[in-house]
Amino acid sequence: MVWTGTWVAERLGVELIGDEELPALLGLALRRNPKRAHLLVSSVLGKHVPQHPSVVYGSGLGLGLRVRELLGAEDAGRAVVLGYAETATALGHAVADGLGTAPYLHSTRRPVPGVTTAGGFEESHSHATSHLLLPEDPELLAGKGPLVLVDDEFSTGNTVLNTIRGLHERYPRDRYVVVALVDMRGPADRDRLTGFAAEIGARVDLISLAAGTVRLPDGVLEKGQELVARHETGRPAPRTRTAPAGTPADAPAGPPAPVRVALDWPADVPDGGRHGFTPGHRARLEAALPAMTTALTRTLAPAPDHGPAGGPRVLVLGFEELMYAPLRLAGALEDAGLDVRYSTTTRSPVLAVDDPGYAIRTRLVFPAHDDPADGPGERYAYNVAGGGFDAVVAVVDSAADTPELHAPDGLLAQLAAHIPRVVLAVVPSYTPRPRPRPHPQAATERMAATEAPERSSMLPEPLRGPAFSSYAPEEVGWLLQDLSDVELEAPTEEREEAIQRGGAHYAESLPVEYQPSARYQELFHSALDASADRIAHAVGIVTETVLAEKSGRPVLVSLARAGTPVGVLMRRWARHRHGLDLPHYAVSIVRGRGIDANALRWLAAHHDPADVVFVDGWTGKGAITRELAAALRESDEFAGFDPEIAVLADPGSCVRTYGTREDFLIPSACLNSTVSGLISRTVLRSDLVGPDDFHGAKFYRELEGADVSVAFLDAVEARFDEVADTVDTDVKDLLAGDRTPTWEGWAAVERISEEYGIHDVNLVKPGVGETTRVLLRRVPWKILAKRGAGADLAHVRLLAEQRGVPVEEVDDLPYTCVGLIHPQYTRGATGADGKAVVSR
Repeated sequence: MVWTGTWVAERLGVELIGDEELPALLGLALRRNPKRAHLLVSSVLGKHVPQHPSVVYGSGLGLGLRVRELLGAEDAGRAVVLGYAETATALGHAVADGLGTAPYLHSTRRPVPGVTTAGGFEESHSHATSHLLLPEDPELLAGKGPLVLVDDEFSTGNTVLNTIRGLHERYPRDRYVVVALVDMRGPADRDRLTGFAAEIGARVDLISLAAGTVRLPDGVLEKGQELVARHETGRPAPRTRTAPAGTPADAPAGPPAPVRVALDWPADVPDGGRHGFTPGHRARLEAALPAMTTALTRTLAPAPDHGPAGGPRVLVLGFEELMYAPLRLAGALEDAGLDVRYSTTTRSPVLAVDDPGYAIRTRLVFPAHDDPADGPGERYAYNVAGGGFDAVVAVVDSAADTPELHAPDGLLAQLAAHIPRVVLAVVPSYTPRPRPRPHPQAATERMAATEAPERSSMLPEPLRGPAFSSYAPEEVGWLLQDLSDVELEAPTEEREEAIQRGGAHYAESLPVEYQPSARYQELFHSALDASADRIAHAVGIVTETVLAEKSGRPVLVSLARAGTPVGVLMRRWARHRHGLDLPHYAVSIVRGRGIDANALRWLAAHHDPADVVFVDGWTGKGAITRELAAALRESDEFAGFDPEIAVLADPGSCVRTYGTREDFLIPSACLNSTVSGLISRTVLRSDLVGPDDFHGAKFYRELEGADVSVAFLDAVEARFDEVADTVDTDVKDLLAGDRTPTWEGWAAVERISEEYGIHDVNLVKPGVGETTRVLLRRVPWKILAKRGAGADLAHVRLLAEQRGVPVEEVDDLPYTCVGLIHPQYTRGATGADGKAVVSR
């Protein structure tokens, strides 16, 4: 029999090395995924490959029995099992069944209004990364007994380790057991698990059916992507079977309509472990299975001329995370004597190749039909067409029984085109009773269960690169709406006049993007080379401070757009030094208008607000710091968010969490979108942003050739190891010292405003970063430079020279420089050459 990994192995040089059982458990396929070329395809999971339900359920049940033996009866009786969506939801259930008395919870990618998250994590290699933990009982994870984590494969261990780390900070315990069908870690990853267990002071065991590694040759990702592109371009659709064997050629044309069967699912039994599944639920399901099996067998009854062995070949097809209910139904049908296979639909895009040496022979493609939180998209059913099935029982939950399911291009129609008999069984979606989450702010409890989730459910999922921004999708999710097709740019002088006359707010339009000269670009690159160590050190300090002081798993929320590169660097530091994949989002905050309330609602529905850390690039006089604090104070709805901002540089002494209080050149302040993922600054205009919309921004795809966003990040990350020891020492001193903000920057701005006759602190922009913004976006009047300031001001002096703005040397300036916007500006204040007027 041909191994179903042969096709990939021969073309990419991928090798499966390890226990002799591995080839029987795993095949290989190619992903449509920018992070991994190959997919390990399990033959016993019941996801991509239809399998006997007894084999699928038996694999998980056997692992659960092994966990019970490992733990002993007493600890097994105190254990909780946690499975991973979407592939391991039924596997985790089966492991819990093997343990016998363990409650079960699986992660989910489906946010549920009224249910507060007990945690979440990112799966960095996945095509869809955000996992939520939504237990109905908030105490489910709070016990001291062992936590058993179940996934289909244990590859690097990053996802499991991140989960344990996050949960251990909130619910510490002495023992963890990791369960997987296959353990595919390399030696370094095995050592990392050992070190991690010692670090947290807990025992971590691992149980699997087989172990080995996948040997990947150099360049396998690029070769795999090329192979996928070649096979998906200009080729006929994957092999499908239009009629079962033995069907007469003159059979009536057109597929028959699906038949709906009433399951009479027990009302008090959840459809799965999304909100928790207890041993009591399991017992009630067992009691109800015989009646449901009878209803299905009657619907699937063979024709009279079928002999005892001539019953129909049936596929029970589950739906994404809904794996356990259809698996148990399939197992009951198998016990009743039917020839049954089991698999489920999936979100995972995989190449199909009709070759016996390839694990995915055929693919059905259909639109999502459960109104997913991340928006519409394709879904897939593999190895269904051409599988020789006479009947298929499609099992979905009621949330997925939508018009899209029944549409001409929907799942049911796709199945009917290839399988003679289609039966639809709908399991009621379990809706937990809303419970207020324990929180010191009673008002936050009320809002968490009412307004916030309801409104957040109307909001789209974050925008991600490469569709929006040049950052990789895992680097940041933008809680913004895409206004790239809207004309928003206006000449700088027109914007300044409208803003100062009160006819427009600065957030209602965009400046024309500054295109740097060759000389200015050289300054940027030399500044980056000179300051990368300094920036890396500040990134390390601020990240370690956050990790030391934030209980639970921090969720980084950058204030777009200056905060976004810093948030990405903080996320990279946490991953590089600690193996942590921190969630990271970018939101809009507008001076005088506040922070995007809908973005906060989305965050509150997907994460614990107490875990959110707001991130910005630097402080000037602290206006945004005050803006954020005021916005969060105004509404009890957002009382759970901490208004503290973490910044790379705090020259104004406005915050407690910072990398440095020195005012130095951060190269990301030198440019606009081309160092910030090609994203504009944010826009808030009533005709574009409705009451249920996120604030907007533009993606300048046309500037791709000038983009240095990733180059900036990579240059700083390359210095992380060099500064690590110094960071470890310095952060201890910082945490032990007094970091109380003095707000000396604000006092200096008020003094300068009066001394120079401006009388408006909003027109005084202190610090290197803010001064650069003045020169790039506004009409500058003059630049105040601290006497003796050197290379940090080279780019400021060049911009000032290009715009005809005087630079005045000043003693006793608390900042390296301060930019002054022209007071009472009108276009008449510019000279004939269009430059700003010279200071009087």
